[in-house]
Formats: sequence, structure tokens, C-alpha cells
Amino acid sequence: MLKDKDIREPLFFFLEEKYGKVRILEEKNIGRSRADVVMVTEGAIVGIEIKSDADTYARLAKQVEDYDKYYDFNIVVVGTSHAMHIREHVPEHWGVITVEYEGDALDFYVLREPSANTEVTFRKKLEFLWRPELVKIQQKFEMPAYKTSSRSFVVDKIATRVESGIIPEDALQSEICELLFERDYNTIFEEINKFREENGLHKRRRRKVNKKRSK
Repeated sequence: MLKDKDIREPLFFFLEEKYGKVRILEEKNIGRSRADVVMVTEGAIVGIEIKSDADTYARLAKQVEDYDKYYDFNIVVVGTSHAMHIREHVPEHWGVITVEYEGDALDFYVLREPSANTEVTFRKKLEFLWRPELVKIQQKFEMPAYKTSSRSFVVDKIATRVESGIIPEDALQSEICELLFERDYNTIFEEINKFREENGLHKRRRRKVNKKRSK
């Protein structure tokens, strides 16, 4: 029986081989769910849910709902016990990858390629970014600094400019992906605290950092 921990490392190598330049982040909170894996490519943010042979479909409907709020594409990776029926439990735009043992190694097979998720909005994707990263977007698109404003306020201002056509969607998409590629989890809190000190903002409790893996 394949378990989640058996699938992850081989899956990351498979994704790198299939998609090329990627960054892998693990255990990302989204709404009331948690994405098992988030894959950042040069042009998209992909949510990946793992359903091992030990898992059930009990929470999948809610997970699908939450994934579709945040990610450009979504994929479910399943063990052989789910391979026959998984397409009945996820929308047609979700990709499906099956995994099974082939000798001593795991074999991954793309049962269905993912298609674009039309439900995702830039308001949700901008929530992935921390305040210093949002500053870089403000500077790139020549926006006011809003130095003492909250992160949610700035997200709203950027999203409004996208929705009104002032900021091109493809340009913002590329910038978000690039910032996630460049994020350094060893220094990000120092950057956040420096920003707060320079702008007279009170230091807040640190946000929990998700486990991550870079490719």
C-alpha cells in the first residue's frame, strides 16, 4: 500500500522532469484546507493534492473547492486503489496522475492533463505574497507606496488595478511567479521586520512557515 510519504520525493523528481524549472512548496494553508504540494512554474501556480492508497474521499469535495479558489491549475495524484474512480470525484479541469510500483521504483502516469482553472482570481493569488513582496509589485507598476497600510489593503489596491485593466494580467502573473521563485525563507522574516521598522508599523507575531522544497 502506497502512503503519502512514499509518494512525495519521487513525485517531485517526476514534476521537475515533466515541467522543467519549478519550485516546490509543501503544506500550504488555503481556506479551511491545506494543499499538500504547491508547484510554481514560470507562468503558473499549481495546486497538487495527494490521495494515497491509505486516504479516503471524505474531505476531497471541500479540498477541491478551496484549491479552485487559489491555483491556476490543479492536479490530484492517486495510488492504484483510487485510479479507477478518481475522475468521478474531481472536476474535469483537474489533472489526474496515477502512481504505482514498477519493480522497486514508482511509476507515474498522467491519466488526464490539467486545464486552466477559470475560478481563480488575482485577489487570492496575491494572498501568497508577504508585504515586502507586494512592495516590489507596487514599485514595478508605479503604484503609490501605501507604507502604513495593511497587507490586505495593498492586495485590494493591486487587484482593483488588474480588474480595471491598468495592470496587465500576464505581467502580474509573471511577477507573482518570479517572486515565489526568488523567496528566501532564511531571510524573509528579516525583510518583513525591516519593512515594519522603516514604516513605523508594530511587529506582529510571526506567521508559521510552510515546509518547502526548491527545485
